[in-house]
Amino acid sequence: MVASREEMIRQMRQPSLWQRLGVLDWAWAALVVAATAGTYIVLGDVMNGYEVVITAFTAATMIGLGWHWPASRGYMIAVCGLSLFAISRYPDLAAAEADFFLKYLLSSQSAIMWMSALFPAATLAYGAALFTGNDFMGRLGSRFTWLAAGAGLIGLLVRWHETHLYEGGIGYIPVSNLYEVFVLFGVITALIYLYYESAYRARTMGFFVSLVIAASVGFLLWYHFDRQAYQIEPLVPALQSYWMKIHVPTNFIGYGCFAIAAMLGVAYLIRARVADDSPWAARLPTLKQIDDVSYRAIALGFAFFTVATILGALWAAEAWGAYWSWDPKETWALIVWLNYAGWLHMRFTKGLRGKPMAWWAIIGLFVTTFAFLGVNMFLSGLHSYGEL
Repeated sequence: MVASREEMIRQMRQPSLWQRLGVLDWAWAALVVAATAGTYIVLGDVMNGYEVVITAFTAATMIGLGWHWPASRGYMIAVCGLSLFAISRYPDLAAAEADFFLKYLLSSQSAIMWMSALFPAATLAYGAALFTGNDFMGRLGSRFTWLAAGAGLIGLLVRWHETHLYEGGIGYIPVSNLYEVFVLFGVITALIYLYYESAYRARTMGFFVSLVIAASVGFLLWYHFDRQAYQIEPLVPALQSYWMKIHVPTNFIGYGCFAIAAMLGVAYLIRARVADDSPWAARLPTLKQIDDVSYRAIALGFAFFTVATILGALWAAEAWGAYWSWDPKETWALIVWLNYAGWLHMRFTKGLRGKPMAWWAIIGLFVTTFAFLGVNMFLSGLHSYGEL
């Protein structure tokens, strides 16, 4: 009770967010507001009310992220600046092969290929740091992860512009097929991990998390070269909806969080077998770090996955006339939701921790993977447009 009272007093004495904000924080907010106003001035004539709301919400999110996570400011500035530079060099789609910067660096395909090289490089660097204890390799892994996440997001933003240059000006947000969402998965998972790495000052988690991102890159490259999935194609009618712009990204925040928790579950099982006096104990993240980050990742992922499921039901009602049809994709989404609802329930009510929860998180990734990918491969239904 004493410790609890002291903790409450300590928290009450901490300055509020508004008290912690400094000149750089307000300068960041002013920059985002100015950029948002400029966007509206340039594109306001072609934006509907829904898009205006989304733009304002995105600006508020960027301000909040910049305040809470200062390291993200440079990332957002670099991604926006390089994306605008790339877009300015596009008189037509043919420029992607004629312009030096686009061909080798900033076209959607060039940027995504850079991402596909940098994520495995980050895995190797994190692995070297883990197995040798070399701090420089850990820092290099972080840098590669930042660069890869930046290249992937630039690739998606530039691809969005390229869809408008496509014959007929089909113009859509590039989260419409497995190729595009695997890029999105890599970017989101990396950024969420980088936040936790910064918050906990624990790069030793990087090797485990980067393994699942590298695996997704492997699938992406196969899909790129074997199925020529990088080609821009018109959307099927069901995807020609504003719901796609919010449902899919929200869903993949959940997927990214669940993937992080699963890989940290692997780290937990390994760390639990390492003696405290072993040299490996200093190289691996602590059990408390793993437990805290896993819990926070699943809680965050569950919140976003819940919102995404609700948005999906609203989209289904508009597209198919019913909020829920027990389509295989919907059914497996419910299974995923129940799985993590159960995980959080046992954590909250029973205080369960340790190996059982680590195994549960790992198994949860297999359930989530089947819901995301397996359903597309083995089952059919209203979501059949997402088949491999």
